[in-house]
Amino acid sequence: MSAPIVDLSVHHQPTGVSDRIAYGFTKMLRFCADTFFAKRYGHRAIVLETVAAVPGMVGATINHLKCLRRMCDDKGWIRTLMDEAENERMHLMTFIEVAKPTMFERLVIMGVQWVFYLAFFALYLVSSKTAHRIVGYFEEEAVLSYTLYLKEIDEGRSKNVPAPEIAKRYWNLPEGSTLRDVVLVVRADEAHHRDVNHGFANELDGLPVDKARIAPSPYHDTGIKLAA
Repeated sequence: MSAPIVDLSVHHQPTGVSDRIAYGFTKMLRFCADTFFAKRYGHRAIVLETVAAVPGMVGATINHLKCLRRMCDDKGWIRTLMDEAENERMHLMTFIEVAKPTMFERLVIMGVQWVFYLAFFALYLVSSKTAHRIVGYFEEEAVLSYTLYLKEIDEGRSKNVPAPEIAKRYWNLPEGSTLRDVVLVVRADEAHHRDVNHGFANELDGLPVDKARIAPSPYHDTGIKLAA
């Protein structure tokens, strides 16, 4: 199985105060991640994927409750957001096998996750459009990070180790697959999330959404069971 081709040029140009806040916040976090992790992309992925799995679950929860209150259809948003959260969690479970997190990184994860969850939950209640725009920009940065990770692997600075078994099962990768193959499908996932969340933000802003331009998502085995 080959990963879908990813358009690396996709970028939503900020328009209006909400978009500029979302973009500025994303760039601030990018600076922090670059400063803290430098080129340790495996460890960066572990910490950031614990955060990346939060928005989808928050959005699904709030939309679920809203639809219950209003007794209305969700237009497929809830399942899409829950799938996104699950997909990001599988990214985490994969990279844990590649780069074992240190105790310090585990403590960072605990602190950052709680702060980000509460902040994102509050933001989604105030402005769901801004929340989805932030996720769209997050995913743009994720596509960039995984592209740089691929460069590190291709140029020999990161070992192209065998793909973890969980990754081969989840993405239906053939035997003999490597870390490079994993990074390609993960990057394709992030491109898909990027376009979906920018699309949600556009829809909430009353802008047109071209679903034909949403990056395709790789195959996922949604029935995968983690080892006990």
